[in-house]
Amino acid sequence: MERQSVSTGTIWEQRYSYCRAVRVGERILVSGTTATGPEGEVVGRGDAARQAEYIVDKIEQAIGELGGRLADVVRTRLYVSDMGHWEAVAAVHGQRFQGINPANTLVEARLAGQEYLVEIEAEAIIGAGHAL
Repeated sequence: MERQSVSTGTIWEQRYSYCRAVRVGERILVSGTTATGPEGEVVGRGDAARQAEYIVDKIEQAIGELGGRLADVVRTRLYVSDMGHWEAVAAVHGQRFQGINPANTLVEARLAGQEYLVEIEAEAIIGAGHAL
């Protein structure tokens, strides 16, 4: 089976030898994604909803580069640094995945940097969103 990958070029991907997303067959796996901008800056500092929006944009772009669409997402995992952020993050998820309704998990976790309030990972299957 052919393997394709896409990188967003963040310092973390280069430094720790991973990529943003991998496609094997019709399945796309997106790494845990933070609101890290192209220069390594935190986007939406102090704003969990803004970070979640930026993250979903990055996820959508990565899936698109591998031939999929956001509508193909079948699973998401949301990690918040503090449960006080869960509703803001869940609201963004609800807006962006309305009608797609992937399987979902949301947990509190210690994230890789204090300024990160949310991290999201996703799984997609090409064609899963054909009716959307």
